[in-house]
Amino acid sequence: MTTVVARGLGYSYGAHHVLKAADLELDGGSMTLLAGRNGAGKSTLLGLLAGILRLQVGTVEFDGRSIQDLRVSDRARLVTLVPQDSDTSFEYTGREVVMMGRHPHIPRFGRPGPADFDAVQQALESTDAAEFADRNVQTLSGGELRRVHIARALATQAPVLLADEPTANLDLEHAVAILDLLRQLADRGHTVLLSSHDLNFMAPRCDQIALLHERCIRHLGSADAVLTDAVIAEVFGVQSAAPSGYFPRDFGPL
Repeated sequence: MTTVVARGLGYSYGAHHVLKAADLELDGGSMTLLAGRNGAGKSTLLGLLAGILRLQVGTVEFDGRSIQDLRVSDRARLVTLVPQDSDTSFEYTGREVVMMGRHPHIPRFGRPGPADFDAVQQALESTDAAEFADRNVQTLSGGELRRVHIARALATQAPVLLADEPTANLDLEHAVAILDLLRQLADRGHTVLLSSHDLNFMAPRCDQIALLHERCIRHLGSADAVLTDAVIAEVFGVQSAAPSGYFPRDFGPL
């Protein structure tokens, strides 16, 4: 199991400051929901943890080892990211896209081996994407393409999985299945961090909630401790109360 610790993260796009002194700790075998308003810095924080964005201020450590000390290939085997934007411009098949998740395990100028093909097939089946694995991804719906990109991340077999809006574009059946799959990964020892705006759907399945507000992690803890009426009003600017009608519903697999 891998522990991820971020301390004092700051990040700016030119003169626009997105993060300032953001701290976050993720335990191995846990699933954390990252939430906040639009533009709060969720995608930026995920990019910094994945090493896609270069650190400007602060530190990120995996089991005490700085992300800056990791070779690109080592980092790619350690942490994987499902980005929010899953568009694919080239005419790859779904299987070819998922195989890209195996690149950190394949030697330079090498070819995929049996273990790589097995990992790809397992990832396709676990995301219910095997039926269109050999189709051109440009012919897939948004939800189908989303499942392919989640499968690509799973094929990496990294112990740390970051997912930016993992259930975006998914129908209810597959949203439930993907979230349950991420929960199972955490229960098997993975470190899972996902971002979402859907507190009702995501929070009950997560071990802790991290709320980004005013450029830092303002609140971190269990759903009961964090998602209080006062905190929701502070972070999201809305009033919350117990449901008075048909919604919200508690959805799960049949």
